[in-house]
Amino acid sequence: MAGTGAGLAGGVAGVARAVATPGGARGVVVEAAWLTAHTVLYPWGAIEQQFRPEGHLRHYRTDRLPLRRRGLVVSAMDAAGTPIVLVHGIGDNRSTFAVLSGALRRRGFGVVHAVNYSVLTALTGDVRRSAALLGEHVERICEQTGSDRVHVIGHSLGGLIARYYVQRLHGDARVKTLVTLGTPHGGTLAAYLFPTSLTRQLRPGSDLLAELSEPCRPCRTKFVVVWSGMDQVVIPQRHARLEHPSLRVEEYRIRDSGHLSLSVDTRALQVVVTAVTRTDDATDHPIVPVREGFSSSEVT
Repeated sequence: MAGTGAGLAGGVAGVARAVATPGGARGVVVEAAWLTAHTVLYPWGAIEQQFRPEGHLRHYRTDRLPLRRRGLVVSAMDAAGTPIVLVHGIGDNRSTFAVLSGALRRRGFGVVHAVNYSVLTALTGDVRRSAALLGEHVERICEQTGSDRVHVIGHSLGGLIARYYVQRLHGDARVKTLVTLGTPHGGTLAAYLFPTSLTRQLRPGSDLLAELSEPCRPCRTKFVVVWSGMDQVVIPQRHARLEHPSLRVEEYRIRDSGHLSLSVDTRALQVVVTAVTRTDDATDHPIVPVREGFSSSEVT
């Protein structure tokens, strides 16, 4: 426990150092503003989003689309028609993606659907079970839209649930791109503060994280990881990185975004929209070990 306490203190000190910079001060303001807005939106987000599989069919009439959306539909019909599934974090709901989902629709994506799982997941949840449910949801979306593959964007715990689905439940057959925002891929020491079955899975060195660290068969999914040096939930902050010899990963570090506001940070939004707009398919290329093909970029 002494080591855990020291690690937590070190993580808090890292956040304090980031906050002390001009960009960090801005990040604190954005985090506070989004927390306030998110609190207002939260009741709306608790309402299950109605799935509209016909969303992609609207692209057959481009004359009614704004110019920016029309550009994606005309130049990359396959990209515009690929459904996007959003998976929120612990104790949250789809309201965390209010800004991101709007940005994706404005870009031209016809099907952007946020999955809500029970708020009780924080107490009684299990990542493996949630991943299986996510897989069922993805299958329904593919069946109703006629799409073979989807993009998945996960914030915090949502990214870990999606990663388990991709890595351990053959979800790479369906998920073309998985973007994680502030996901504790290496666990978080903050999980020791809450002794529940779920948070035990989020502790560094847990059975779940050890399972995900094991070598796995070649994975067809492209991983895009966005993390922040000012994340106050993932401690130490570097645990939001993803390094795995069997996975193809791009990494983007944002110096001064809080954990909650990663889903609204303009730099993170740019990374997300770019990642799902690209038409190159990871399956067209050999799987490159992360230490050789790893792309580490800093977004300022």
